Amino acid sequence: MASTNYSFKKTERLCSHNVIEALFTTGSSFVCYPFRLVYMQTELPDNIQSQVMFSVSKKRFKRAVHRNLIKRRCKEAYRLHRHAFTNFLKEEHQQIAFAMVYLPSEQLPFTAIEKGIKKALIKLEGALSTINKNESGV
Repeated sequence: MASTNYSFKKTERLCSHNVIEALFTTGSSFVCYPFRLVYMQTELPDNIQSQVMFSVSKKRFKRAVHRNLIKRRCKEAYRLHRHAFTNFLKEEHQQIAFAMVYLPSEQLPFTAIEKGIKKALIKLEGALSTINKNESGV
């Protein structure tokens, strides 16, 4: 029985300033509470299907301790539920970069964040599959 690797490596995190700038200027987006998801198909290094970045507003959460707690919760929820999404990207032969921007003004519990991450990834799959159908059908 093959075990699933649940690690969230540095190569899967979006760190490139150029890609981040292009993502927020030319990327597509949608809101799936408690996140705003901004995504863009791009060429990524190695054989990585996706790179993700989590953002929490400094205006809403003044203290870094609270921002970091929310980001840790988001990363953990993503780490646990990303496998179906990355398998979808492998089947479609796509590479994307995306950012998840946390919207609420209050700290949500892990279960609410986890539910939002699952919902957002499913909605992103749907958005990417409609883009592929439009490109291949037209």
